[in-house]
Amino acid sequence: MSQSTLSVLLIEDNLALARQVSRFLEGLGWQLDFADKGKQGVTLALNHHYDVIILDLNLPDCDGLTVCQQIKEQQTRLTPVLMLTARDAFEDKAKGFTQGTDDYLTKPCDLRELALRCEALARRPQLHTATTLSKGGLKLDLKASVASWQDQQLKVTKVAFQILRELVNAYPQPVARSDLVATLWNDELPESNPLKSHMYNLRKALAQQAPEVQLVTIGNIGYQLQGLDNV
Repeated sequence: MSQSTLSVLLIEDNLALARQVSRFLEGLGWQLDFADKGKQGVTLALNHHYDVIILDLNLPDCDGLTVCQQIKEQQTRLTPVLMLTARDAFEDKAKGFTQGTDDYLTKPCDLRELALRCEALARRPQLHTATTLSKGGLKLDLKASVASWQDQQLKVTKVAFQILRELVNAYPQPVARSDLVATLWNDELPESNPLKSHMYNLRKALAQQAPEVQLVTIGNIGYQLQGLDNV
């Protein structure tokens, strides 16, 4: 396992588990801050820089999803959030990703895997950056999850915005379908295959409001944006 030093905020009300996680990660040389309540966690997250935030879903004063949403809406840097919870239903995971969670791990977990996931999140290039992403006439407000084309807001859903973010980050290269599935659903694509539907809606929004931009399917690889360099 890599011995890179990370700064981590652990928001967890189970004190026994918190001590276990803290001992393990501090044993790797990492720096940890701890909060056992949601409001305290939000305050720490907004006033300090962390490489990763580990967040419990069940907290005594507020739901972890609310905590995640507040952090994502108010932070000035895109700090990744790893949701650590005993809830393992797909619906709970889907809600987490919708509220801005970047990864999801169910309890009980192997602490070695927890550390590896934290390291992977800390390496993601789209995180720890400014809260806006621009290419050509396309601008993404990563904090508000709002996309605009030549200063006109695009009518896209939250999931479509996440897809657009990945495509812009990779531009002009395509993004593999498997990578999009991993980003949106943590490799657990529902049987209904919603990715196809979200791609259709995103294409429709671009065609109506940003006709210069094309969202194309690249063989068996994935999807690619084209036309941003022409603006």
